[in-house]
Amino acid sequence: MSATYRDAMRASLLYLLLSVVWLELSGHLLNSFFDSSDELLRWQLINGYVWVVLSAGLIFLARARLFRCLGIGAKLRERNEDRERLRQAAAVFDCTREGVLVTDRNGVIVHVNRAFMEITGYQCEEVLGQQPSLFKSGHHPASFYQTMFATLNRCGEWSGEIWNRRKNGGIYPQWQTIRLIHDDQGQLSHYVAVFSDISAIKDSEHELKYLAHHDPLTDLPNRLLFTDRAEQALASAQIQKRGCALLLIDLDHFKMINDSLGHTVGDQLLKAVAERLKAMFGPGITLARLGGDEFAVLAESCPQLVHAAALAQRIVDGLKEPFHIDGHRLFINASIGISLFPGDALSAEQLLRNADSALFKAKSAGRDGYAFYTEELTAHAQQRVETASELRRALEQQELRVYYQPVHDLKTRRLVGVEALVRWEHPHRGLVSPAEFIPIAERTGLIAEIDAWVMQQACRQMCHWQQAGVELSFVAVNVSSRLFARRELYQQVAQVLRDTGLDPAYLELEVTESAVMDDPEVALEQMHRLRELGVRLAIDDFGTGYSSLLRLKRLPVQKLKIDQGFVAGLPWDDDDAAIVRVIIALAQSMGMQVHAEGIEQVEQAGFLLEQGCDLGQGYWFGRPVPAGQLDWMHAPEIH
Repeated sequence: MSATYRDAMRASLLYLLLSVVWLELSGHLLNSFFDSSDELLRWQLINGYVWVVLSAGLIFLARARLFRCLGIGAKLRERNEDRERLRQAAAVFDCTREGVLVTDRNGVIVHVNRAFMEITGYQCEEVLGQQPSLFKSGHHPASFYQTMFATLNRCGEWSGEIWNRRKNGGIYPQWQTIRLIHDDQGQLSHYVAVFSDISAIKDSEHELKYLAHHDPLTDLPNRLLFTDRAEQALASAQIQKRGCALLLIDLDHFKMINDSLGHTVGDQLLKAVAERLKAMFGPGITLARLGGDEFAVLAESCPQLVHAAALAQRIVDGLKEPFHIDGHRLFINASIGISLFPGDALSAEQLLRNADSALFKAKSAGRDGYAFYTEELTAHAQQRVETASELRRALEQQELRVYYQPVHDLKTRRLVGVEALVRWEHPHRGLVSPAEFIPIAERTGLIAEIDAWVMQQACRQMCHWQQAGVELSFVAVNVSSRLFARRELYQQVAQVLRDTGLDPAYLELEVTESAVMDDPEVALEQMHRLRELGVRLAIDDFGTGYSSLLRLKRLPVQKLKIDQGFVAGLPWDDDDAAIVRVIIALAQSMGMQVHAEGIEQVEQAGFLLEQGCDLGQGYWFGRPVPAGQLDWMHAPEIH
């Protein structure tokens, strides 16, 4: 409470006290008036009236003084509260991270806060008395400001993004809100602008947009951006009536790099490949990484097929030079599929599909080269899709059959085992060749389900033969790389053996060399678990992969199967003969049986027998047939 307020209260109380005293005296005088004699009556009456009037006046003055003092106190309290609110507002005004600028009704700057100075770089004394046009960036046309002030005058407020200039000349984006301030009479008195620097947000948006359209490893455009650019290029080419070419590049056997040297080296190789490809191309060519080891090239001006072929050959040759990665000298080849605009397709999506079909053709032709798209490839692709759909139906409708091909002991010529092979008996097309549907089953993942079904049927058939007194040492079942890679293969085999009641010693699982080498450590673990069940294990197509002898000796396998590609040239091809001799010697030194497949001539059987091969299989012994048509007779004599 202030001193002035205290003094006023004391004076008011004093007046009130005097008023009470006067009232008391007046009361005594009146009492005396009624008790006194007549001669004193007039004087007492006059005195009584005087005292009453004086008392009323004192009471009135005291009352007015008190009310006035109380009013002063209320105003003082209100003023103190206003002063406190102003102090709080000033603190908020100065501490807020948003810049604040206040102008008078004429647009002259009268106040700014600390955040304003930090954001713009201007000091307070540099902008007071200036116009906000000092900060114009030139980024907006005059119509922008006209619209802004029209909205401001109509609504009393405007919010939006605006680009202004800092003191150092840098242009930056703001999110700004401007409000009109009116006085007590409703007249415009001030403009208040509150803004924040959104440069960081803009940078983040730009970065996110960049990441959404570029490959993070190679910094090349990704599939989304490549497709968009291709569409724009094709639209321009269509107007200008010029040709374009789309090349799809796939690195051959790149997975081997990842498996043998690790993904870190693989990623570095991909970056090096991207850099080398970028160095090959000039303007008018877009390079992108679509994913994995797959790249795409769009040549926006490619008038003839020969130009696309030359570009593809330049890529194939350019990648043949070794890459030096982390102390390793690496070699990589590429397969390329080519699709042309407008001859092959009119859209980027269709060009990509056609190039993918051509790429498949290039890989099928032996890799390390290029192939052009043809309409025939589309027909084959459509046929593959239809076959995949029908194959799923064949599994449901039990159209698959198991055929058995005999395996003979070359020394005794006795039938010792059979290999179970799947066949498809189509209701309209008849017997479909495995060469047609097995690759499709592998690409669609159906091969694992087919392998499991064949295993079930083969084990059940083996039990029937044993009950009929047929003596066979084993039934061999192929295990695809997809099925072999599944952790649950062990449980699946164990369940089949339990369901059929077959002794595990009579089941032989054939795993391709490439499936084992895809992930040798997992393969080793998988094979040891299968051996714990008691089943036999064989490496199929040996010699066609990239086996490590160090890993081979660790595998718990009992048999090596020589691929029929090496058997076909026996005994006249010296290279095939040398390879077969080495495989037989290797297997024998490691205590494994040797099984040759694809024997079609007696000379081949004779050479294999001479070299010490244990088992033989092929058309010379017998073709794959249903179980009821197997010939249990001995094989013909080998000369």
